[in-house]
Amino acid sequence: MHNLTREIKCICKQLQYYTEKMMQNVHLAPEEDEDDLYSGYNDYNPIFDIEDLENDTGFQQAVRTSHGRRPPVTAKIPSTSASRPLGTAFGSRATLTSSMGRPTTGAIQDGVSRPMTAVLAAGYTKAAMRGSSFDPLGQARGPAPPLEMKNPDSSEEKIKQLEKKVNELVEESCIANSCGDLKLALEKAKEAGRKERALVRQRVQTSTPNNINIDLTYSVLLNLASQYAANEMYAEALNTYQVIVKNKMFSNGGILKVNMGNIYLKQQNYSKAIKFYRMALDQVPSVYKEMRINIMQNIGVAFIETGRYIDAIHSFEHIMSMSPNLKAGYNLILCYFATGDREQMKKAFQKLIAVPLEVDDDDKYISTNDDPHTNLLIEAIKNDSLRQMERERKSKAEEYIMTAAKLIAPVIETSFAAGYDWCVEVVKASHYVELANDLEINKATTYLRQKDFKQALETLKMLEKKDSRVKSAAATNLSFLYYLENDLAQASKYADLAVNSDRYNPAALTNKGNTVFANGDYEKAAEFYKEALRNDSSCTEALYNLGLTYKKLNRLDEALDCFLKLHAILRNSAEVLYQIANIYEMMEDPNQAIEWLMQMISIVPTDPKILAKLGKLYDNEGDKSQAFHYYYESYRYFPSNIEVIEWLGAYYIDTQSCEKAIEYFERAELILPTQVKWPLMVASCYRRSGNYQKALEKYKVIHRKFPENVECLQFLVRLCTDMGLKEVQEYVTKLKKVEKLKEIREQRIKSGRDGSARSRKEGNAGDNTGGTKGEKLSAKLKPLPGTNEPYESSSSKEIDAAYIDPLGPQAERPKTAARKRTEEDVFADEELGDLLPE
Repeated sequence: MHNLTREIKCICKQLQYYTEKMMQNVHLAPEEDEDDLYSGYNDYNPIFDIEDLENDTGFQQAVRTSHGRRPPVTAKIPSTSASRPLGTAFGSRATLTSSMGRPTTGAIQDGVSRPMTAVLAAGYTKAAMRGSSFDPLGQARGPAPPLEMKNPDSSEEKIKQLEKKVNELVEESCIANSCGDLKLALEKAKEAGRKERALVRQRVQTSTPNNINIDLTYSVLLNLASQYAANEMYAEALNTYQVIVKNKMFSNGGILKVNMGNIYLKQQNYSKAIKFYRMALDQVPSVYKEMRINIMQNIGVAFIETGRYIDAIHSFEHIMSMSPNLKAGYNLILCYFATGDREQMKKAFQKLIAVPLEVDDDDKYISTNDDPHTNLLIEAIKNDSLRQMERERKSKAEEYIMTAAKLIAPVIETSFAAGYDWCVEVVKASHYVELANDLEINKATTYLRQKDFKQALETLKMLEKKDSRVKSAAATNLSFLYYLENDLAQASKYADLAVNSDRYNPAALTNKGNTVFANGDYEKAAEFYKEALRNDSSCTEALYNLGLTYKKLNRLDEALDCFLKLHAILRNSAEVLYQIANIYEMMEDPNQAIEWLMQMISIVPTDPKILAKLGKLYDNEGDKSQAFHYYYESYRYFPSNIEVIEWLGAYYIDTQSCEKAIEYFERAELILPTQVKWPLMVASCYRRSGNYQKALEKYKVIHRKFPENVECLQFLVRLCTDMGLKEVQEYVTKLKKVEKLKEIREQRIKSGRDGSARSRKEGNAGDNTGGTKGEKLSAKLKPLPGTNEPYESSSSKEIDAAYIDPLGPQAERPKTAARKRTEEDVFADEELGDLLPE
């Protein structure tokens, strides 16, 4: 207590000293200087000079000798409401008391000043009285101690780290889903769910359940349900959504019934989808207007799927009255079309036309002055993302309107022409004026579908008087029509008209190139196709036709380049893949051709021609097993291809399986019944397999159908001789007659040639003589049996084909030119056949 009293007295002495010092430097301004507002502004008050405090004797004495005794304690005074004089800097300070009867700080009572306790904050402590240096900021104590390290083993720290890990897994799951890796997204979502449950258990064990992070649980469950739905695991997704919806701790869980309704809609469970949509609609506040409109639209779509068109109409009508949009308007037209209400279809179409598009006019992007800054700004916004979005919206609106017009035009009036006229008038009165001409062109297309070419041509010709764009479109269609009718002159005329009306119309340039291509001027056709591509690099028709043109010009590298570019645009086009494979085959690169044909087979696996082509390429490469596989697949899908049938039959003959080859040759006989080649092949297979009785019966059938076939008679003679049949003499006689007839024919052909030569040398006399002889020979040939058979009227090439050895190498038979057989050749093959094992 004594030390405290001494400290207080010391502080009071110091304050009193400073006050006296300050008062010595305070002077009143003289009257003559009243007008000088800035007098004394630059005067320096030495009281604030702290550099000479160590040499200030008065200050040092006050610090060393400020000792005294504590003033006596006074009684409490009830109140100090009476007025009291205030102390100033120029007079004695009046005694002030506080409301509790205690003297105020700095007040003088009984001749002793009350100590000022506020100076403790300035660093005046009793330690200073013991000879320590003045250190009000406590710098002598040194730096602050380091922060306390976190304990990684503490339960709270573990919970924080686990919560951070859960959030990271949810983010990774969402990122994987956005990148298209749905499987990884689901795995991350499941892992986040497991860690979140572990986090909840740990929180329950270490603290109260009230500290559980409900938002984190909600996000984990919602993400897991979304990933289940994305992976088409609908049952698991529905169960997860049910967990969220039934938990009362999740305030907005009821809105997720929309997601459940979407899943039921994908599962085609429309009744449950409608139920959940309505439940969600009841829980969505009215302030979320757009969400409520979308839910009602989904309800309308579900009603359409169930055939409840009246209920769907109510939903879409409500949407069109509250917040009209293109999709709802189009669906409303579909519903009225399904119910057959013509008047309502018209009204709904007018509502669809009146839906505000909310896009800027094209005039906004046209510069009206030469200001470079304005032009630069227009160029910058002409193709920015917002402009592209406006174009997509406008294109979508035009697509809805055109589709709706084409749908209702044939039914809203007595004829489709009148219906189209009504739609055109309505469109002309709206802000979609440019669609009216497109509807006229669609009207002509409808005439074409009805095979009314005259009306189609008349409708298109009416559009020739329109503006250049419409005229070009009409002329392009007219050129196409005439091209299909093979009227190349008219097609070329209208193609020229289309090009002159709009030089930048790629379709018109392509049609012009087609007409030139049909006339055989491939170089000029290539120029038109190139110009079309310069105007529109995405014109796939021009690029395809340019590749065909280069093929015709035998510029295979350039053709291949065209089709490879086209393949980059049309990844799944079978025609493009075939052209690439065909070019590689022409370039004698069968491996590349096979590779591209394999890609084509993955797109059209049932195309028999492509399968046969693969079989042919593998056969040329010597891979018989692969060739047989693809030839057999081709035969399975199209069992009427003679080349495939012939190859399969020859394959079984080469593998000594003649019984299997019979099936294919019999089918070829059914396809081409007038050719003797195929029944001879069947008979030869019977003979090769040792079934001579069936072979004999087959040869007899062939002889009855083709009685003048020498090869058949030769085999009959041989078989009857070997089997010891009495009919051998009959067939020998017929064989001699046929051979004699053959000689007569050869003589007639030879004499006809000689007569032609004489006629060229001698004139008409030789012609008459040759003609008389020909007539006599014809008269002699008429009585012979079988001269009026279909085979008799076949060409010499087909006659020669009958003499091909049916048991010869199958692979060589289609490639080797046919030659006439002699009797020695036939019997040599017969002996070879007898030497084979039965």
